[in-house]
Amino acid sequence: MLQVQNLTFERGDDRLFTDVNLVVYPGQKVAIVGRNGVGKSTLFNLLLGRLDASQGDISYPDDWQIGYMAQEVEATDRAAIDFVIDGHRALRQVEAQIEATADAQRVAALYVDFEDLGGYQARARAGEILYGLGFSAEQVEQPYRSFSGGWRIRLNLAQALMSPAELLLLDEPTNHLDLEAILWLESWLRHYPGALLIIAHDRTFLDHTVDHVLHLSGEQAHFYKGNYSAFERLRSEVLERQQAMAVKQQAQVAHIQQFVDRFRAKASKAKQVQSRIKALEKMRTQAMLHVDSDYRVSFADPDKVSNPLFSFRNLSLGYEDTTVLQGVGQTILPGARIGVLGANGAGKSTLLKAIVGDLRPQQGELQRGTHAPIGYFAQHQLEALDSNNTAFAAMSALRPDFSEQQCRDYLGGWGFNSTMIGRPIRSLSGGEKARFVMAQLAAEKPALLVLDEPTNHLDLDMRDALALALQAYAGAVLIVAHDRDLLEKIVDDLWVIENGSLRTYQGDLSEYTAGRLSAGSKDTAPQQQAAPSKKDQRRERAASRQSLAQQRKQVRELEQQLEQTTAKLQDIEQTLADEKTYSEMPPDELTNLLADAGKTRQALEAIEEQWISAVDQIESADDMPE
Repeated sequence: MLQVQNLTFERGDDRLFTDVNLVVYPGQKVAIVGRNGVGKSTLFNLLLGRLDASQGDISYPDDWQIGYMAQEVEATDRAAIDFVIDGHRALRQVEAQIEATADAQRVAALYVDFEDLGGYQARARAGEILYGLGFSAEQVEQPYRSFSGGWRIRLNLAQALMSPAELLLLDEPTNHLDLEAILWLESWLRHYPGALLIIAHDRTFLDHTVDHVLHLSGEQAHFYKGNYSAFERLRSEVLERQQAMAVKQQAQVAHIQQFVDRFRAKASKAKQVQSRIKALEKMRTQAMLHVDSDYRVSFADPDKVSNPLFSFRNLSLGYEDTTVLQGVGQTILPGARIGVLGANGAGKSTLLKAIVGDLRPQQGELQRGTHAPIGYFAQHQLEALDSNNTAFAAMSALRPDFSEQQCRDYLGGWGFNSTMIGRPIRSLSGGEKARFVMAQLAAEKPALLVLDEPTNHLDLDMRDALALALQAYAGAVLIVAHDRDLLEKIVDDLWVIENGSLRTYQGDLSEYTAGRLSAGSKDTAPQQQAAPSKKDQRRERAASRQSLAQQRKQVRELEQQLEQTTAKLQDIEQTLADEKTYSEMPPDELTNLLADAGKTRQALEAIEEQWISAVDQIESADDMPE
């Protein structure tokens, strides 16, 4: 187990935390949460030995390996799949020893180690991870340095997942992932057998992934059992007893209630209304939890708005000779709240670029209203900021009508204190730059906000403040985001991009997500549904000896399925272990083969679980008195 005792860390005159105590056992999955600057990443660096504690001890078994998702890696020419396999350090060490050893007997022993470490399945396993994180068959052989920053982060994550670690540390793994990749990662982490510590600001992701929460606040650390929502409920109960916050909390809840009342009036969208009201009701608990937030953000309403803002007719979008989307026909009305969903590479950013004018349509009509100014947020804008300018000077230039105090107050609401607004923008963190770009957009009075993954690098307090601000904003919102909690709070309509086309989705976000999960596990679902519950099986055994015979028959059938599925998986892995597969097999076939490997492995795990359960039931029945 990992044991942290009386851990204290000081940086200069600042003390981040005092007497932190934590015990994490194999199989436990712990979220490290708290505002930016409380020491979450510092705690990771202490666990990794990169920093020395002011006092206290960190211990874990000597044979434990620690897997860690690096944030920055030096560019290399290694192929993506080889870079990922590098995460299995013990395997790479054995491979190097085999290369350097001439003694035949020693080489034979090393090949035994190679097999024990899963060396023959390593390329197949790396391919499955890359496929799950959204890489195509062509991309797995491309050099690391050819990928953009966001894709390099995915490769760093894949390398961490490849590590056979007993303790896995993940710092913001969902940044730069689309929804499909996040759903895959959730499933992978749920099956991870080791101890997991994870820093993330995606509430829904944490709910589906962790079973404990370590909350860092005010130099203290408090450990909670349960997922993130359970932590919020427990924490809000504590805050409810702190009556000093009652006035601010009531104002927050009243703001939410006004939005609920306005939304409830939309009888034309009864199904989505119920889903949204459920999400907003959950915000009552979250409101109490975040009433002490320093963020006070809002978006200036547009002066004039065209109706419609945008109309698309038979639109085709793409780059040079490649068409990404075709036959697009949609309308954006004033006040619309639209979430755009789709797999990575489906064309979400292409659509947004066309709307903001960065991409000319290949054919069709894109009509923009006379009064339709756009506020556009995308990750590349963070790098486009004048790094030598200050936040105060940039905002003063954008809004010359602001007095000096108005400018300071406005930036203060977005989390920039008097010291930060006078520093060069290059000194700001990624999250601070994102907040500043958003603050600029909010001050420009756009009629349409086009937001491409606005929550990357934003903490939970900022995400909640952003949701409230977007609810109150009178203009329209078109958003691409992987944060399901944010989407549920602000989105009225869903557009789905797949197979080169765009359509309106009739259900809500939970139905869409359930559909994606079902599509990814359809091969194993029938078997899982067929497994009877233990309670039913005990009742049947008590009622009839025939039930026991049926269970023994089931075990024999499952053993046959195990044998067949294992053979199938071995055949696939043998093919994937051959380097010629990646150079000679057509990309479409390789992509399908990687997908088949993942589904077959899931099926095998499901059958094994059923077999173990069935055998346990038979043994229990045999032990029962006649």
